[in-house]
Amino acid sequence: MSRCKDIDVRCIDVLEGPVTALRQFLGKAETHKVGRQHEVDARYLDRIEALNFTIAHDDGQSLDSISEAEVILTGASRTSKTPTCVYLAIRGIRAANVPLVPRLAPPLQLLNAKKPLIVGLWVSPDRLVQVRRNRLTSMGESRDSDYVELEAVRAEIAATRQLFENQDWPMIDVSRRSIEETAAAVMNLLAERKEAIW
Repeated sequence: MSRCKDIDVRCIDVLEGPVTALRQFLGKAETHKVGRQHEVDARYLDRIEALNFTIAHDDGQSLDSISEAEVILTGASRTSKTPTCVYLAIRGIRAANVPLVPRLAPPLQLLNAKKPLIVGLWVSPDRLVQVRRNRLTSMGESRDSDYVELEAVRAEIAATRQLFENQDWPMIDVSRRSIEETAAAVMNLLAERKEAIW
């Protein structure tokens, strides 16, 4: 207001009416304290740190420090690993994800990770072909490849599920699950694991 007065510009406080009405209705005085909606406390800082960790460990990046994760999600391409990890990170869980690529061995860092809960995500082959075709179309790609060929995708999913079983990793079918439902299932697995340790 004082700046407007200095340059001779009329100033209208558009919030004065609503704030006054709220003050009278609630019987409380306004505090004029900025940022009360998102107080910066230890929990908030933990969530930010978890989100930074997740971004740094997305899609198989930073494998040398992947064992610092609380949760590692793995599975074939387009099985909702990244958005699920972001959702978990917003809840304060340090999550990483590692894609499994057909005809390539899983990274040793993934196979050797002992501390994190490793969860395999899989999707029905029909659904995965549909999701992958949509992804390719959105990128302007129209050529067919093993990436969207049903028999190849069936073999890929069978191989990932076999790996999950061999490694004794819990697995979640994400064919018809929302990101929130998948994240809730992962959080339940994490809670069960923590209980078993205690």
